[in-house]
Amino acid sequence: MVRMKILTIHNKYKLRGGEDESREAEDALLIERGHEIRYVVFDNSRIGRLNVLRVALQATWSQTAYNRVRQAIVNWRPDIVDVHNFFPLASPSVHYAATDCRVPVVQTLHNYRLLCPSAGFFRNGRICEECLGKRVPWPGVVHGCYRGSRPGTLAVAAMLTIHNVLATWQKRVTLFVALTDFQRQKFVAAGLDTAKITVKPNFVPVDLGAGRGDGDYVLYVGRLSMEKGVRVLLEAWKRAACPGRLILVGDGPLAPWLRKLAESERSLVYLGRRPLRDVYELMGGARALAFPSMWYEGMPRTIIEAFCRGTPVIASRTGSMTEMVADGETGWLVQPNDPVALAARLREVFGETERLTGMRAAARRMFEARYTPQVNYRFLMDIYNRAILLGRGA
Repeated sequence: MVRMKILTIHNKYKLRGGEDESREAEDALLIERGHEIRYVVFDNSRIGRLNVLRVALQATWSQTAYNRVRQAIVNWRPDIVDVHNFFPLASPSVHYAATDCRVPVVQTLHNYRLLCPSAGFFRNGRICEECLGKRVPWPGVVHGCYRGSRPGTLAVAAMLTIHNVLATWQKRVTLFVALTDFQRQKFVAAGLDTAKITVKPNFVPVDLGAGRGDGDYVLYVGRLSMEKGVRVLLEAWKRAACPGRLILVGDGPLAPWLRKLAESERSLVYLGRRPLRDVYELMGGARALAFPSMWYEGMPRTIIEAFCRGTPVIASRTGSMTEMVADGETGWLVQPNDPVALAARLREVFGETERLTGMRAAARRMFEARYTPQVNYRFLMDIYNRAILLGRGA
């Protein structure tokens, strides 16, 4: 094994999320196998002191970020610069700093920021692809898709337009990493070179093995917000009238409403945020994981974590979930925003124990085939070696 020096660049979110966990898991995996990692990290916690327009304008070019990354490269001479999230404080200036120093750049596509000002293809409770394929994403400006601000969205759209015109993504990124083939196809449809986009899924770094699935509950883990389908799940649960419990873990805008609802509904249990170890234990005992998200998602870690524990998943038939969950094998797919269909699947979870046993085994096999650290490490090494060869003009 040739030991590599990898410079990781990441713009942390205010609230810790899946992208932060995925980046940390990859870096830990690489360090464990003898590679050297150094970091240039930007933190969105300081955004509260800046207005939306100023932040969005800085997203086009940050000379401070350029200087930080360039200096880190000059001082250390890494083999690869691995960019996870650059928005908004790092900006695409980090890609220029790397390529100006002749270091190959790998950019992970955790979301759809390069194609959509809101990064999620979701508006007013539905999927929206009006900006897909447009060099100037003007519909997003009309709708004020970035934080509900038209001036802020205009600044984000300007960032996207400027870097589309400059061909930043074509010239300053060696390889893109999509998390699923669905995601890859969206970027290809928008005009990115298919040869420059490879697919590498997320993974679970800690394998606690298959759980027993002997709890009397269905589990939801994630952000408590409208686009995640939380209200749809609660309506479906009420319709289903299941004999067990619905346990919800997470935080978000709907937390106060959910907390109050759980106080009056005995079958609802709201636990708030919980440490990852506690979440894994809950997943191991759950009859199923409910994932009723109404938007495309990137690659939900909670689905992979459920498969690790051998827990089937009830997911929306949209976006990456259609690729991750094999309907009738590792779980069920239902139409998004359809509480009637979701209620029917919830009743099945409590009524078909023998079928659930087979699904648990299939979910665990899926995890072992695609989402272990060993599998992910091979993906990473292939990507880095390919990027280095491309960087040399091979």
